[in-house]
Amino acid sequence: MERCRTKKLVGIFLALIFLFINYSPWIQNLRNIPSELQIFEGDAHILNIGLPLIVKIETDNVNVLKFNGNSLKDQPNYNMARPLAIQTVNEGSAELIFKLFGVIPIKQMKVKVEPVKRVFPGGNSIGVSMYTQGALVVGISEVMDPEGFTHYPASEAGLRPGDVIEKVNGITVENADHLSRLVNQVKEKGLELEVRRGNTIFKTHIVPVRDMHDSKYRLGIWVRDSTAGVGTLTFYDPDTGCFGALGHAITDIDTGVLLSVKNGEIVQSTIIDVKQGRRGEPGELKGVFSSKQRAMGNILRNTQYGIYGKMYRPLPEFYYDRPLPVCSQYDVKVGKASILTTVDEEGVKEFEIRIVKVNVQQHPSSKGMVIEITDPELLARTGGIVQGMSGSPIIQDGKIVGAITHVFVNNPKRGYGIFIEWMLKECQKILD
Repeated sequence: MERCRTKKLVGIFLALIFLFINYSPWIQNLRNIPSELQIFEGDAHILNIGLPLIVKIETDNVNVLKFNGNSLKDQPNYNMARPLAIQTVNEGSAELIFKLFGVIPIKQMKVKVEPVKRVFPGGNSIGVSMYTQGALVVGISEVMDPEGFTHYPASEAGLRPGDVIEKVNGITVENADHLSRLVNQVKEKGLELEVRRGNTIFKTHIVPVRDMHDSKYRLGIWVRDSTAGVGTLTFYDPDTGCFGALGHAITDIDTGVLLSVKNGEIVQSTIIDVKQGRRGEPGELKGVFSSKQRAMGNILRNTQYGIYGKMYRPLPEFYYDRPLPVCSQYDVKVGKASILTTVDEEGVKEFEIRIVKVNVQQHPSSKGMVIEITDPELLARTGGIVQGMSGSPIIQDGKIVGAITHVFVNNPKRGYGIFIEWMLKECQKILD
């Protein structure tokens, strides 16, 4: 009987420890400390753990950081019940180990101190024209031959919407017209297609069928090789000539597939009308641009976090006459901010918003912040966030913190934003 009671007490004790470890606010705060932290020179990062115990901090480089104004050489122990300010001293990196009572390791962190990065915020309305690599399959259809028999060559070959046909018999497909010419050169002979589906490349055999309507040979597919639309320029980096825009990917309207870039350009767009956003019905900026206009830059990357490329030349003017420093996600805070965007022919204007929520992230995402439009003028014009505003830079305390990416369909006043650091890392891949 006594043994059974002891087992129950031990079980209750272990359950309480489990609950403490998993649900204690101290433990949750400890878990939320990033494993990697980037700080710009002159900035600081505050840790609020609220753990009423002494923690010793060890590092492999005492010359990069100070803590609450002190060097770890002079002061390695800190009461974690109080906020801990990690401040920069020099450019470089440091590995930190937090040890409870100076003995038990409870957290490791790599901190990198980088020079302050400055870029010009955009807000300019841009026209985007892009051609894809290969031919994107957007639909599957039947083909009826001259005898009236129905064939399904694409289905039999295993093709489906979203596939990209990159090669025919080893020849690189340049565009949709080129694919049609290649198919009609071989006619009823079988073709070997090289197809990209997501991140996978596979080959398949297909036999074209002669169409009864025009005697051309067809594969039973609908394809697309280009797209165009209106968005917003986020930033221009004067040091590298790179630009970033949109904050989200350009995808095919029918299949949702991220479009690969063969070539493309951005040009200046003029906003001619605004469709207001309403609950359940997203609004839209209606802009016009022409391929005959002088291009601003070329598109080199289309990613989940925006489009990136190189400017042919700097814009003649920006809303701000000087580049602004960029802000680390750890310094973004709930509260007042602003966006730069274009909603009429008068050009870029600054409008008030509020950052409602900050989602600290270890990996890139287009949903790092929740923002809300508060500016009466912008609300009267657009009803909130509308299509075409994606990429509008978000500014807080004189720094660029990110860009608008999405609107909440059921509440157009609110939407998501991406942190600027993720966009800059995508831009860096062009240079690498």
